[in-house]
Amino acid sequence: MGHDADLKFTPLYDLHLSLGAKMVPFAGYAMPVQYPAGILAEHKATRAAAGLFDVSHMGQAWLEGPDVAKAFESLVPGDVVGLQPGQIRYSLLMAEDGGILDDLMVTRPVDDTDGSRLFLVVNAACKEQDFAHIAAKLAGKAVLTRLDDRALLALQGPEAKAVMARLGPAANALSFMTAAPVEIAGIPCLVSRSGYTGEDGFEISVPADRAVELAKALLDQPEVAPIGLGARDSLRLEAGLCLYGHDIDTTTDPIEASLAWTVPKRRREAADFPGAARVLAALKDGVRRRRVGIKPLGRAPARDGTAVALPGGAEVGIVTSGGFGPSVEGPVAMGYVPPELAKPGTKIDLIVRGKPLPAEVVALPFVPHRYAKP
Repeated sequence: MGHDADLKFTPLYDLHLSLGAKMVPFAGYAMPVQYPAGILAEHKATRAAAGLFDVSHMGQAWLEGPDVAKAFESLVPGDVVGLQPGQIRYSLLMAEDGGILDDLMVTRPVDDTDGSRLFLVVNAACKEQDFAHIAAKLAGKAVLTRLDDRALLALQGPEAKAVMARLGPAANALSFMTAAPVEIAGIPCLVSRSGYTGEDGFEISVPADRAVELAKALLDQPEVAPIGLGARDSLRLEAGLCLYGHDIDTTTDPIEASLAWTVPKRRREAADFPGAARVLAALKDGVRRRRVGIKPLGRAPARDGTAVALPGGAEVGIVTSGGFGPSVEGPVAMGYVPPELAKPGTKIDLIVRGKPLPAEVVALPFVPHRYAKP
């Protein structure tokens, strides 16, 4: 990979090279797409044991103000006011027209006794716009402080807890979608029981100058393999999780994206978030399309951008994420179809290189979630 003058580097860049990573530009950063083991082996290692991901390119920030949860609710449709200390919520940054500007994680820190602080994690490709948008919209109500001096690692898989038992036992007291400060290998970190693979696991925010030390301590554990962006994508696709810019974007609303669960009853009734009119209309009158799981019935994968058609007939939808699912041992995809075709078992065609290939709509996820429920 040639050095692009504008390319940014995470604190683990040299470590990735030393591990033999193939680096690619992604969201403005040089990132590992795979290591010598290869995407298939990395994917399976995460499902069977534990994988370590560098997600330091994502945006981390504090949002602080006297009534910060209420203020932040003016930008998202989720329940932020109801977050208990230590609780995390997946939510959506909304455009005024009901489109989605980004998806994000919002945490109320465990030590936040007065409701004045939130910890945000946003997508790498959107972080500049997101942070500018939040700071501008909440000017006078809350102050956003970027945490560019922190790295973010994800440890994912069924053996992640065995690793934590040795290096940071307090992390195992967390249940899915909760967070706390935890020392891992003697390094003070902010740890959440979360991730984007469908497996149990942890996301670890760590000071950038100690990220390499932490990554090495984790990779020294027998269960842990380094995992690149290639397997990160196949893992999240099997888990039926949206990738911003593919499955959701400024043209999709939360209801057609099958994310109605992110808009709780209280927020629906108040209708006080950006795009509420479109969201409430979609809930009341139905949607013109819906995100679904799609299973090609042959061996050929359907990549994003592949047209979805009625069997032997007209094009009616599009694949937004697609590839090979190593755990499913076959091709998997997600995409949008008209609501009358959204029922699992519905037969459709995928137009691959001009040829219709049979497929069917299936329930998501492709691989059961294995989160650490309380």
